[in-house]
Amino acid sequence: MLEALASDIKTWGRELGFQKVGITDTDLSAYKDKVRQWLADGFHGEMGYMAEHVERRLDPALLEPETCRVISARLDYLPEGSDPVRVLDDASRAYVSRYALGRDYHKVVRRRLATLARRIDDAARGCDGLEQGARYRAFTDSAPVLEKALAAKAGLGWIGKHTLLLDRDAGSWFFLGEIYTNLPLPVDEPAQQDHCGKCQACMTVCPTRAIVGPRRLDARRCISYLTIEHRGSIPEALRPLMGNRVFGCDDCQIYCPWNRHARHSTETDFRPRHGLDAADLLALFAWSEAEFQQRTEGSAIRRASYAQWRRNLAVAIGNGPASDAALAALEGARTDPSPLVREHVEWAISRLRERRARTRRNPSGSG
Repeated sequence: MLEALASDIKTWGRELGFQKVGITDTDLSAYKDKVRQWLADGFHGEMGYMAEHVERRLDPALLEPETCRVISARLDYLPEGSDPVRVLDDASRAYVSRYALGRDYHKVVRRRLATLARRIDDAARGCDGLEQGARYRAFTDSAPVLEKALAAKAGLGWIGKHTLLLDRDAGSWFFLGEIYTNLPLPVDEPAQQDHCGKCQACMTVCPTRAIVGPRRLDARRCISYLTIEHRGSIPEALRPLMGNRVFGCDDCQIYCPWNRHARHSTETDFRPRHGLDAADLLALFAWSEAEFQQRTEGSAIRRASYAQWRRNLAVAIGNGPASDAALAALEGARTDPSPLVREHVEWAISRLRERRARTRRNPSGSG
């Protein structure tokens, strides 16, 4: 009965667009020391919620009472035709992490998980002994859930040295979502061992050296953290290393050898909006707050405020070409109402002026 239901759950998941679905128990004891050490090292930075809810993160039954199984699902998101390297190589363009180009994934994944949970409930009600008391709760990066560990236990892949989940046949360009349930479903084996081997590509290419060891990420140095979660001033030493990355960073995925096997998503919800897959930095910097609100509606970019968005763009412009247009845009922002924006604008102006001065002193570019 439960075996058949578990098989049906995977079939229904694929019908809903998930590329892979697995089931695991809630034993996360193998991860507890690692998580607590990561927090003790302060690698979570300003993400205080990571420490506040650590016990519920490590014990699903504390988050959702009676939970004994977790259904983990994968949904690919890399847009068709995406060329991240081309954008990173063009300093006049803004790089937005590929996951944030389209519709907010929280809404897309959670809606489908909720549909899957309702279908499971309907089926469970028709099974002897399962008519009463079945419980379900869907998550996708929206609660204290150790989703990569649970996905690895459910057979969806292994945790790579960059701390992301990897699948041999699909790489890492995918979202994860979970359904917590008290149904005692049969569990899947963690089918995939660690296939990173001696490779350190992700650690080597990280612009800010945020991956301080295999599967050890210091978020305080991570560009994704700095451009999204960090609300204050970006450390000056890290600003030049950010390049043109204005919302998130994908370098550790772009250069991971396993992503040669990554599949492009056919989901229309994840197609780029407003040309954000290769937008001009100065055009984005010219957005008013109303334009920012309108053009990021329903987008994961809303995780950052307008001031953070402008802060990030100012840094990227400061790392880009020292053109008249760039300096004029920055000069016009010196009176921005946000002290945070003004600080980074001044830094960018100084950086572009220094670059111009060096060019005048050495127009040939030779030593």
